Amino acid sequence: MRFLAHLITLCALSFATAPADGAFPNPFSQYQPAAGHRPARIPMEARRVRRAYDNGLNPVRPLRMPSTPAPEPDCAAVCVIDPYNGNVLYGFNANTRRQVASTQKIITALCVCDTKNLDKVVTIKASDRMARPIRLNLRAGEQYSRRTLMQAMLTGSFNDVALSLARDCAGSVDAFVDRMNERARRMRMFNTHFANPNGLPAEQYSTAYDMALAACYAYNNKTIRGMINIPAYEFRRNNGSVRMIRSTNRLLTSHPWVQGMKTGYTNLAGKCLISCASSNGRAVIVVILGSTSRKIWGESLKYLRWALEDA
Repeated sequence: MRFLAHLITLCALSFATAPADGAFPNPFSQYQPAAGHRPARIPMEARRVRRAYDNGLNPVRPLRMPSTPAPEPDCAAVCVIDPYNGNVLYGFNANTRRQVASTQKIITALCVCDTKNLDKVVTIKASDRMARPIRLNLRAGEQYSRRTLMQAMLTGSFNDVALSLARDCAGSVDAFVDRMNERARRMRMFNTHFANPNGLPAEQYSTAYDMALAACYAYNNKTIRGMINIPAYEFRRNNGSVRMIRSTNRLLTSHPWVQGMKTGYTNLAGKCLISCASSNGRAVIVVILGSTSRKIWGESLKYLRWALEDA
């Protein structure tokens, strides 16, 4: 009888934590590695300045709903989501369509990973340079691996690097954008349409909720998550010169428990930030859209802290 009662209790807990019909499904169980697993190494020519994730690569249990009310928003849109199961803890204008600037480079990175050939060498073309204002200033004829370029893109948010990757992976930038939109549909980002791989102003949009869904997939991709945690990165050019690329995400250096993700800014989008953090086997992703330079970091931190207060 005691065994039967215990079995009934376990079943009840299982049903209580399962997402309801129509909720974001949990596609991440296959990516839960054993303790001690580490992301694939980045080549020596793209040496990390800080070691990426150690033990606890993925969360092992869902977040509890915080015991206190969510903080008042001071931005255009917010979404707080649990990457363990896709449960939304808080949303503000989360389904309002907006430009999301360079945060959409997360989808660019996912599509590059979809090629399953990150060590392929990319030859830079002159057309790749047409992406002001933030550029790595690659030169036509230079050659780098997709992995090296993706790390540079996610750390320094370079628009020309995004164009290089898009053209190389799909044959043309337009064809790559089609892949981005197809992947968005597969991730159930139903209020999203992309027009370029770098987030520069165009006829495109997404929402805080949709970007939170994409961030869940990025968070559970061990290659991407090993890259977004880099506060500084040595990029070695073909001529032997080295450029130290500083992450655009200043939370990485000021708050060690924050594990990175992606920044973005245009005049249309405002300051945007997708951030992730973890505590005691639980993790959270916070999407902030339409903030300002003065407020964006504190806005993200207050929701990260709120979501993890009972972790």
